[in-house]
Amino acid sequence: MATVKAELSVAQVEMHSDHFGFPFVTTDVLCQSPSMYNVTHVTISIHSDIKATQNQHFLSIQNKELREEKIFPYNFTVCISNLFGGYNNVLQFVQTMEMYKLLGVQRVVIYNTSCGQDLEPVLVHYREEGILEVVEWPIDQFLNPSKGWRFEEHKGDLHYYGQLTTLNECIYRYMYQSKYVLLHDIDEIVMPYQHANLHLLLEDFQHQHPRVRFFLIKNHIFPKNHYEDSGKFKLPQWREIPGINILEHIYREPSRETVINPTKLIVNPRHVVQTSVHSTLGETFWVPPDVCRLVHVRVPLQGSLTKDQLLVDKKLWEYEQELVQNVDNTLRKSGLLRDSNFLPSTSPTN
Repeated sequence: MATVKAELSVAQVEMHSDHFGFPFVTTDVLCQSPSMYNVTHVTISIHSDIKATQNQHFLSIQNKELREEKIFPYNFTVCISNLFGGYNNVLQFVQTMEMYKLLGVQRVVIYNTSCGQDLEPVLVHYREEGILEVVEWPIDQFLNPSKGWRFEEHKGDLHYYGQLTTLNECIYRYMYQSKYVLLHDIDEIVMPYQHANLHLLLEDFQHQHPRVRFFLIKNHIFPKNHYEDSGKFKLPQWREIPGINILEHIYREPSRETVINPTKLIVNPRHVVQTSVHSTLGETFWVPPDVCRLVHVRVPLQGSLTKDQLLVDKKLWEYEQELVQNVDNTLRKSGLLRDSNFLPSTSPTN
């Protein structure tokens, strides 16, 4: 049996600057000793006696070599920070996943604290299909995570169920597996408006901006309380599927001159040391919204606007035929859709 050699080193602790006022902060623990460069596993301890670490859990060290491959297992990976609160928005989840597949995403990573029973078989289906990795994230068993992003308003121990931690972890997890990583929430879609897919979009970006490694995509709200008038996507087979039907929401809030739209990110993960939710350090490019924008179907931010004051945006409809068919196939394979679901509803007769 090979002898296992253990070494002890004092760590340098670096807290991330973005913590939004919460008492617990995403933190990097850095080993400074040159003699540790060849170790294979590591653990963290508050004790200076090496014997005290023998029964602790050791993690395998990844990404030990600096590499810049030209070919990766995945071109585009989406990192979804967390599902929590029994998340059960099945229809929007499936529509978003299928939309991303049409746009060229090959991998989606989700950090799961809790999800609803209707979503469980969908996650199983996508895992078996090979596009989805689910990382269990039971942060609520150790801390009191906040459901919001401002400590003064939402309280709790940690910002938004540890969103900063999961996003940073995902970047390092896929640093040498994916050419690009997209960082955003499950109710958001990075949508190219002048390119057929993400590959063509990023190919254009890299040709025009070869030094840029981080691309900021502006958020645009599609209020979920305003529906398109024709009802063409009020499909009978989706009637009993829980969640929002994003195809019904074509009205977009206008940008405001006095308000900066928050952004989400497309990054080259090999050039990231730390990321925040809306930005990262390094040379960035703000993507014009007529080229690409974040389609975000949610509660309105400008709730006083009437439908006539909103902008009509039917970009999602360009993919309607394939999208509807693929959503139906996934719901059927997940056991949530049967042939009887396709029948129109009938009103009782007197």
